[in-house]
Amino acid sequence: MIQTFGKALAFAALASAAGAEEIGDAERGAKVFHQCTSCHQIGYGAEHRVGPHLNGVFGRAAAVFAEDYKYSKGLRREGENGLVWDFRTLDAYIENPKALVSGTRMNFRGIKNPEMRADLLAYMRSFSASPADIPEAQPTGVPREVELEPEILALVGDPEYGEYLASECSTCHQSSGGDDGIPSITQWPDEDFVVAMHAYKRKIRPHPVMQMMAGRLTDEEIAALAAYFKNLE
Repeated sequence: MIQTFGKALAFAALASAAGAEEIGDAERGAKVFHQCTSCHQIGYGAEHRVGPHLNGVFGRAAAVFAEDYKYSKGLRREGENGLVWDFRTLDAYIENPKALVSGTRMNFRGIKNPEMRADLLAYMRSFSASPADIPEAQPTGVPREVELEPEILALVGDPEYGEYLASECSTCHQSSGGDDGIPSITQWPDEDFVVAMHAYKRKIRPHPVMQMMAGRLTDEEIAALAAYFKNLE
């Protein structure tokens, strides 16, 4: 099975080399992938390591594309909520894994340089079975997850106002920090919380209820909630 798929990937890589360069340079991306090799393999004969192999990841639902790998509960939950790996979501995940998927086991600091991420994605895309079906350029007009204006990230929230706002959050999220099917949001770093909420607002995180809830909040209200939950014991 791996050998057959590997041959298909090798052919696909040759066929898509020119197109992949439109989202980044695949040759440079191969060097960027060295940051990933302690956990992941890709290409002919790739196998699971600490993380799953990454052959054919584009276009697949999160926590589904490698059926014989045991994914984290957080990633399985996001897959069930509708998270699909495409250029935009992979770009967001590589930039800040824990901001896109709460509870992921991917303990990776993220790649903040957008050009390096584009090169890496071009390289990864070349190992997809149908690279021609994957957009050759980042979707226009679609905001990326973590690239928020500096003034938004610099907002200092009022934790008392955050406590007032948190009543709706507490109907689902446990203030004790427990995780019973719904991820804990207590003691999150401010930036992770803010980034995650804006990801819902921009419909990158796929949960429709959270998209609706986050869409009602102003930047100041999100900052206040982040300040409150950060210090919640």
